[in-house]
Amino acid sequence: MPHLTLPDPAATEALGLRLAQALPARAVAYLHGDLGAGKSSLARALLRGLGVTGTIRSPTYTLVEQYPLAQGALALHLDLYRIGDPGELEFLGLDPEAARLWLVEWPQRGHGALPPPDLDIQLALQGAGRACALEAQTPAGREWLARAGFG
Repeated sequence: MPHLTLPDPAATEALGLRLAQALPARAVAYLHGDLGAGKSSLARALLRGLGVTGTIRSPTYTLVEQYPLAQGALALHLDLYRIGDPGELEFLGLDPEAARLWLVEWPQRGHGALPPPDLDIQLALQGAGRACALEAQTPAGREWLARAGFG
């Protein structure tokens, strides 16, 4: 499992771009970490790396933001911090097959109602920067990390 030090916002952005360039055909990434750990910053950089232009909003209040990608594909960015029960996700009408990429912040709050992760990303504050651990959970996740140069 790769452990990285992200000393500044530019390093977080570089990681997001690197993961975007290596993205498999379909992927689910769970973003773990306390408030302010950099989950939304990493998600934003990954989405930019996939060609998303314009405003990339944090889905803190909307729960989900959808972004069109090339060739009609879709990326979903979810922030489940404000949900009280995983059953609430049913009301969003999300189709696991509809998106090329799922980026899920606070995935533990949606336990049992989400597609399983290909990649778990742990972020934590570390001095002025962040510590990051990347852990593949599926063959697609292992391929993703290998293509990004992490094993």
